[in-house]
Amino acid sequence: MDKTLKNYLFTKHILVVDSGYPKGHAFEVLISMARLFGIRVTKGQELLTRQMIPFTAGLLGQSVPAPFYRGFPRSVRELTPDQLLFDQLIHYTETYGLGNWGEPGHSVFERDFERLAFAENVEPKDFIAVDEAEAAVFIRESAEALLSGTRPLSEEQFAFVTAAVRGGFINASKIRVASKDTAVRLLLEFRDLAFAKSLALPDVLRLAGEMNYLTQTRRLSPASVRLLCRVKTDKKYYVGDLRNLTLKNKDRKLLARLLDDLLECEITPASLSSCYEKKALWAGLLHHIHYRPKNERAVAFLRQMRGRGNASFSSRFEAELAAGDIPGAAAALESPANVLRHLQYLLSRCETEAEADAVLNSLDSKNAIVLLQLLYKYDLPEEKALRTFRFTRHHLLFVHRETRAEAAHRRSFLSANVRSKVAARVRELLTASLKGRLGRVYVDPAMAHIAVPVQETASQGGFGILPKGSRLPVPAGKKIRAFVYWEKVNDIDLSVIGISADGREIEFSWRTMAAEQSAAITFSGDETSGFHGGSEFFDIDFEAFTDKWPEIRYLVFCANVYSALPFADCVCRAGYMLRDTEDTGEIFEPKTVASSFTVNCRSTFAYLFALDLTAREFIWLNLVKNSQTTVAGTESLAFLTDYFDRVRVFSVYDLFTYLAEETVETPEEAEIAVTDRALPENAAAKQIHSYDIDRITGLL
Repeated sequence: MDKTLKNYLFTKHILVVDSGYPKGHAFEVLISMARLFGIRVTKGQELLTRQMIPFTAGLLGQSVPAPFYRGFPRSVRELTPDQLLFDQLIHYTETYGLGNWGEPGHSVFERDFERLAFAENVEPKDFIAVDEAEAAVFIRESAEALLSGTRPLSEEQFAFVTAAVRGGFINASKIRVASKDTAVRLLLEFRDLAFAKSLALPDVLRLAGEMNYLTQTRRLSPASVRLLCRVKTDKKYYVGDLRNLTLKNKDRKLLARLLDDLLECEITPASLSSCYEKKALWAGLLHHIHYRPKNERAVAFLRQMRGRGNASFSSRFEAELAAGDIPGAAAALESPANVLRHLQYLLSRCETEAEADAVLNSLDSKNAIVLLQLLYKYDLPEEKALRTFRFTRHHLLFVHRETRAEAAHRRSFLSANVRSKVAARVRELLTASLKGRLGRVYVDPAMAHIAVPVQETASQGGFGILPKGSRLPVPAGKKIRAFVYWEKVNDIDLSVIGISADGREIEFSWRTMAAEQSAAITFSGDETSGFHGGSEFFDIDFEAFTDKWPEIRYLVFCANVYSALPFADCVCRAGYMLRDTEDTGEIFEPKTVASSFTVNCRSTFAYLFALDLTAREFIWLNLVKNSQTTVAGTESLAFLTDYFDRVRVFSVYDLFTYLAEETVETPEEAEIAVTDRALPENAAAKQIHSYDIDRITGLL
C-alpha cells in the first residue's frame, strides 16, 4: 500500500499491515511497540509483523541525531554562562569560519554523564491494527469526508486524497467536491474536467492563479521563489499574481476547455456580477489564453469583460452607501455570504441603533464556516490600536499589520454593544444551520479543549496534530520538551518567544540562552553543522519558569531555517514530548512523544505551538507563515494571540452539542460518541476522536 496512505492512517491511530510481509512474531512485536513507542494495540494484535517497528520508528523518531550537548539537560545546567558561550564560539568558528560542515560539533567542556533506566510515567497511545482490506474502508471514509468538506485541504490531506484516487480507493470524479480550492487542485493534478463539477465561472480565475503560481515557482530559482515577489517597472507582483501571467500551453488549453464547458450553460446574475468584480483580470486572462468563443453566450461574455460597462455588486453597494441607504447597500451585495463578509463595513456606517438592528436582522446564512469565522472575530474584544489582518494564499499564512496611517483613516470601529449583538445573531444563525443534523450524541467534556478546524490549509501534517487553538492540559509533574531535527540543510533553529500580559515579547534562542540556562528553561545548544543530521531541544518546567519570569503568560515555539532554504527543500521534523520533571537522561525518548510532524512548507519560518503558563496548558498553533525570515525574534507575534482563546468562543464540544438532535449522558445511549477514550464494550456508537479532523470538517 502507498506510504502516503499508511502515514495518514497512522495519524488516526491506525496501523496498516501490508499483506506482503511475512507473518509471525505478533506477540514479540506487540511487546516491542509498547516498550519502544508506548503504543498499546487494542485491536488486531494478531496481524502485527516486524515491519511495524521500523515504520513506527520513522514516524515517531527513534534514531534522532544527538544535540550539541549530549547530556542535555543536566550537563547544560552544570556549565557556567562563560563555558556555554565559549563552547558555541569554538563551534561557530569551526563551522562558519573554517567551513567544516562534515560532522556535528559538540561541547569541549561537557563531562561524561550517566543515563538512568527509563522509569518515566507514560500515558499509552491506543492504536488498532488492520489489514489492507480493512484499511481500504478507512481510506475511503476519510477521503470522502475530506472531499465533502468545504474547507481547503492542507498539503498532507491533499496528498492523501490524491493517493486514494490513484490507488482506486475512491472514484472522486463521481463525487461533487465541496471545496472550490480542492476542486481546482484536483483538476490540475489529474487534468480531468470531471473534478470541475462544483466550479462556476468566477472560479476560472482561481484556477488560473494556481496554474500561474505553480508555473512561476517551478520556473524561478529557489532564491527568487523565496522572495515571493517579482519587480516589474514600478509595480510588485507576488508569485502567481494574475497581473503577471506566464502560463504554459497545456494550461491555456485546459482553461479554454473549462470555459467552453461553463459557457455552455446559462450564466447566473450572481456569477456575472462576481466576474465584473475582477473585470480587468478577466480581460487579461482571455487575451493571454487567446480564447475563441464557441457560442453566442461566450461571445457576449467576452464583450462584457472587454467593454466599458461594470455591473459589479460593489459599484451598486458603494452607490447605495453614498446615498445613505444602509439596508439598500446590504441588498446590493446580493448574497448572504457577501453581506457577512462586508458586515463590519456596513455596521460601522450605521448612524442609529435601528439601522444596525436592520442590518443584523437581514442576516441569513447557512454557511457554518463563514459563521464560525465571524463568531471568532466578534466574540473577542476588538484591537484598540493597530489591527492585524490574516489570510492564506497558496497554503501560506499572510499577515498584514495595520500602519498608523491606515489606523488614522479607519472608520470601521464597532462598539462593544454592537459587537455583542453581532455575536449573538451569529450564534442564532449557527444554531439554525447546525441543529439536528445528527441523532443521539454523547460529547466528552474534554472536547471543550479542542478547537473546530475552520482553517487548516496553512498547517503541517503528522502524528498528534490538532486544530489551531486546541488546548491540552499538561499533567502535574511533567515538563514539555520541544524538539526539531533535520537533514539536507546545515542549520535550523528552534526558538521560544515569551509574551507578557501587556504584549511585550522576550526572546529565548541561540542568541540569548547562554546566560539563561536553568531548571526553568534549558536549551540544547545551537547545532550549526547538521547537514547529515542535526537537532535542537528546549525543556520548559512550568512552575520553575513562572517563578523566574512571573510577568510572562505565554511561550511560543518557532522553527526557522537559518541556512535560508525553505523547509520544502530539506528534511525537518518537529514536535514535543511529555517528560518527567526529573527525566532519565535519554534526550529523545519515542514513547514520550506526544506529537511528531513533518515541516515541509515553502517558507523559512513556522510557528509550532505555545504554552499557557498560567493555565498550564499546551496550545496548538501549527502555522506556516509566508516569510523569508531566518532568525526568530524579528517579527511581532501579536497576531497569534487570536488563536489562544478560540476554544472559549466555540469548541468541538459546542459544535457537536449544536449538531445533536439529542445529547445523552453516556456512550452506551449514543449513536455517535465524540471522545478520545475507549468506548465500553456494550456501546454501539460510531466514535469520533479529537484527531478525526477530516470527519469533523466534513460536517461543516
